[in-house]
Amino acid sequence: MSNQPVVSCLPVTANKMSKAKKVLDEARDTKTREIDLVDRNISTFEELPALLNMLFVTRITLSHNKLKTVPPGIANLINLEILNLSNNFLEELPLSLSSMPKLRILNCSINRLNTLPRGFGAFPVLEVLDLSYNNLNEQIPYEHCISVITSSSYLPKEIKNLKNLQILGLRDNDLLELPREIGELTRIRELHIQNNRLSVLPPEIANLDMPGPKSVLKMEENPWVTAIAEQYLVGISHVLEYIKTEAYRILYNRHMQSGGKTAGELPPKSDKSKKASRARS
Repeated sequence: MSNQPVVSCLPVTANKMSKAKKVLDEARDTKTREIDLVDRNISTFEELPALLNMLFVTRITLSHNKLKTVPPGIANLINLEILNLSNNFLEELPLSLSSMPKLRILNCSINRLNTLPRGFGAFPVLEVLDLSYNNLNEQIPYEHCISVITSSSYLPKEIKNLKNLQILGLRDNDLLELPREIGELTRIRELHIQNNRLSVLPPEIANLDMPGPKSVLKMEENPWVTAIAEQYLVGISHVLEYIKTEAYRILYNRHMQSGGKTAGELPPKSDKSKKASRARS
């Protein structure tokens, strides 16, 4: 009889899936509140049928998988506080997501999102929203224009309803402008808008307490109009003071009336092939 060790003939995918099922089975039996399913090669929630029935769960990490969609049933998890869906292939989010009563942290960075769900500002207690490294630059179907936005190069005005939001990550999304309503997010302490296509800031951003010692405003790698670029060289606080001035309000209004083409054509889109989510097979 051979003494050679038994080698599993299951493919890597099957091994990862069996481990994912084991995690869920153990969580169900022990009522574990935090589910870690990082890098399990999961491509659909159908591979995790028990997950959406675990109402006791407060944290789910599904980063580094191959998910393309999130089912509306995710809203069944009424005690969920933290949802990490970063580094997947998501192209859209379910409308039900914004109704989750306890969701405080939502990480959808490094995906392929090109629209935001209707009712986007309805999240009751959301504190952290990370949409960095996505595809917020595509045109969307006309029938969605009223309830979402006319182009994903713009954020919906409903974002003003995220009254508890403290951290907003929007870097690397090819955004052309920010809504004036962003100035109503009075609890914001971190705003990341680097590497977009922004050339002006809404004056209302000056209403936020961004110059504070515990605040962070990252705005580099944008094609700012000359006046903002010059102030930025001196410091963020100078930018925030400048956008309070009447001279800037006039500049801003003219820029918006021209369709964002004060200095000519719209800024070009960035090369998305360099994004982390595009490098994955």
